[in-house]
Amino acid sequence: MRNAELLTVWCAAVCAAGAVWRLHRQDEAVRRARLMLADGARADAAPAGAPRWRAYGGQVRDVLRWGRARVEGRLGIRFGREMWCPVAGTVLALLAHSPVPALVGALATPYVRRVLRARDRRRRAERWQEAVAGLCAAVAGDLRAGRPPDVALAEGVERLRGPDGPDGAECVTPLLAAARFGGDVPSALRRVAARPGAEGLAGVAACWEVSVNGGAGLADGLDRVAAVLRAERDQREDLRAQLAGPRSTAAMLALLPAFGVVLGATLGADPLRVLLRTPAGLGCLLVGGALEWAGLAWTARIVSAAQEAT
Repeated sequence: MRNAELLTVWCAAVCAAGAVWRLHRQDEAVRRARLMLADGARADAAPAGAPRWRAYGGQVRDVLRWGRARVEGRLGIRFGREMWCPVAGTVLALLAHSPVPALVGALATPYVRRVLRARDRRRRAERWQEAVAGLCAAVAGDLRAGRPPDVALAEGVERLRGPDGPDGAECVTPLLAAARFGGDVPSALRRVAARPGAEGLAGVAACWEVSVNGGAGLADGLDRVAAVLRAERDQREDLRAQLAGPRSTAAMLALLPAFGVVLGATLGADPLRVLLRTPAGLGCLLVGGALEWAGLAWTARIVSAAQEAT
């Protein structure tokens, strides 16, 4: 009878986790659809009839951001999302009466910081690529409308400002000056093309030189560059969609040990005391953590190999 109850609770926990994951995916799809249909409007803004708890959640987030800004200003350092690791470890250490979670949280902070920074760099590169594609399309359209190349490029560069915020604006300032005041535009384009994601500007520089020296159509060349950049974006999005299934499966399998701990605590087995305060439990935790890390690293390697092969 006890085994039947244990199996029922386990199935309920797995089904609840799957339902939460499914609802999250549907909410993400709805948000993207609203963003597309709203023509760039904010999709995450709460509607007029939104539940009151959403407004309270926004107020709590604002208070936390204000508090973090004050602490960062006092200490002179910047806290990223990786700082949740030692916080969570400290909380678990207090609940479990063991220093192991705090130690694990402190050791995981540099790794999480490196992962988050790599993700931010990849996102900035994608924004740059999208901005360069938009620049090519806008300049090509202005050229076909009869505008001079320098004027069309200067206005297009004005729209290019901001993929990296102030850093991106400072990067394109020499390009804007070259376009407005008759400077060396191809050299300025190649300097900006050195940034990750802005490599398409090297193609724009080549098109500019060919059009000036050989008299070829600049608009057609810019259209080709924009088409190549958008084809790369579509290929990347298609590959990301194909890899979403293996990634979600790996994440679900990685969370199963945590569900097991929660289930054991629900049944009164006190798994945290066994794992964190007994030698056998610490050994099992060490072996299990190593296997968990190896599985996640293996999955990440497979995904990276699939992305590099395209």
